[in-house]
Order: sequence, then C-alpha cells, then structure tokens
Amino acid sequence: MNEKLRTVVGSDNVFRDLGFPEAEAQNLLLRADLVVHIRKVIAKLDLTQAEAAKRAGITQPRMNDLVKGRTQKFTLDALVNVAASLGYSVKLSLKKTA
Repeated sequence: MNEKLRTVVGSDNVFRDLGFPEAEAQNLLLRADLVVHIRKVIAKLDLTQAEAAKRAGITQPRMNDLVKGRTQKFTLDALVNVAASLGYSVKLSLKKTA
C-alpha cells in the first residue's frame, strides 16, 4: 500500500460533509446532539430505560430507540419533549451563515 493518505478537513456538521442538503443536515445534527445530551442525562440520573421512559411519557421500546441513537425515529419536537420531561430545557441559537 504505497498510496498516500489524503486528509480532508470537514465542516462543523458531519451530515453536511456526507452530502445531505443543508436544511436536512442541520436538522439531523440538532437531533443527534439532543440524543447525545438526553443519553447523558439518563446516565447522570442513573435511570434504567424503563424508568427514563416512564418519566418521559414514552414506551420503553421507544426509549431504547433513543438510547441506541436511532435519531431518524424522532422529531426535534419529540426530543425536546423528552428532555423537558426529564427536567431539562433546550436552548436554540441562530447565526447567519457565511
């Protein structure tokens, strides 16, 4: 293997880098970020999936989807509602793109 490896600097959004349209890439990134934070909250509170699901008002299989990172099964609204049910608020900021 004599080929040189080529390094490509990505953007701040892996979904954009993968070729998703800009609006979809932003939505996917927001959902992924929320799922990561919710998973950290569940761990911090030392909750089982069943306990977290009960607090969040969703089923345990649905919570399993969240914990396993199946973000495509959740809207931003649903994730914000889960975070709120677990006692956390979500902040959003807008900034002009270059």
